[in-house]
Amino acid sequence: MTSPLISVDELRSRVGEVTVLDVRYRTSGPSGLGEYAAGHIPGAAYVDLDTALAAPPGAGGRHPLPEPETFGEAMRASGVSSSRPVVVYDDWAGHAAARCWWLLRHHGHPDVRVLDGGWAAWRERGGAVETGEAQPERGDFEPSPGVLPVVEAGDVLGVPVVVDARAPERYRGETEPIDPVAGRIPGAVNVPTSANLAADGRFRPPEQLRALYEAAGVPTDGSQQLAVYCGSGVTAVHDILALELLGVRAALYPGSWSGWITDPQRPVATGAAGEE
Repeated sequence: MTSPLISVDELRSRVGEVTVLDVRYRTSGPSGLGEYAAGHIPGAAYVDLDTALAAPPGAGGRHPLPEPETFGEAMRASGVSSSRPVVVYDDWAGHAAARCWWLLRHHGHPDVRVLDGGWAAWRERGGAVETGEAQPERGDFEPSPGVLPVVEAGDVLGVPVVVDARAPERYRGETEPIDPVAGRIPGAVNVPTSANLAADGRFRPPEQLRALYEAAGVPTDGSQQLAVYCGSGVTAVHDILALELLGVRAALYPGSWSGWITDPQRPVATGAAGEE
């Protein structure tokens, strides 16, 4: 299995051979275009999460999956072709980059990797920096969705193991800084995305990740179907990527918590795990 991650050193040796996408983003913050223009990996094209990697908010949550045609056009404009490897990075602990990685893989691109440690690791290792806005040669990527699994709201409660990737206090319903209802999907276990990373901002080694997920009640032997959600379907993919490092494929619930609560008939749990 090819790792979904790439190191700074490997990327430095392959700049010019791969298509690089910069997906800098902050929840409820400004576009990352300004930071991109001030400095980015040479040749990288900027991709806006809100317009290229998500549809407008609605019943499907705050960041529904984009229409394939919209996503495909954004990727072609960014220089993505199916025959050329893609590397994605951000400065948000890999959350936005993982969303782009997942969408490209879901839509059929065979070779996509996330820069481990992102922009911070690139600068730390002395990677070259380019300013301004790159003008990539147009790509030929044609999306063909369905490669990676998804689960919709009506089927979530039937999935044997559902993982909530949000912070523990949001999982328990003690606070909710973004969505209008606090709580979680009943039966979900909690593996916050922050736990996937070591102190240096890179993903933990597989043995540590395996212990982390097993301790939370997430089997890593492929014996049960898994689904992951978060607040809006973006950061959940960070857990999906971590599980992919273990050879475990998990489905994404794209609507996530923000989509779940659009129907007041859907159940909500609060408190510690097992208190439903």
